[in-house]
Amino acid sequence: MDRINALDFAREWEAAWNRRDTEAVLRHFHEDAVFTSQIAKRIGFSADGVMNGKDAIRRYWAAGLAQIPEIHFQVTRVFQGINTLVIVFNSQQGVDHAEVLIFKDGLVIEGHGNFAAN
Repeated sequence: MDRINALDFAREWEAAWNRRDTEAVLRHFHEDAVFTSQIAKRIGFSADGVMNGKDAIRRYWAAGLAQIPEIHFQVTRVFQGINTLVIVFNSQQGVDHAEVLIFKDGLVIEGHGNFAAN
């Protein structure tokens, strides 16, 4: 994470999602990355909400985008830690989300989609 500017990364992340360019987002992911998301469970992609490997993440995001054609994210906050980045954003439904990304050797090795508790 030291070599990556957190704000630039978040701006690129937002722009890539808003143009539905998952490959641009995946460019920052390690081949063995793990990603977790409650949405994966909700749309029936993964019973436990865990995607193992870049290809599984790619397939999950494609399935999600197929169900949400009007996707639009707006980054509202960015937090940087030791090998971690948290991107807080608002979705097209006006719902707050936070994506927690853990880096190893400059690539995301672990990611977690989180949603506001209610």
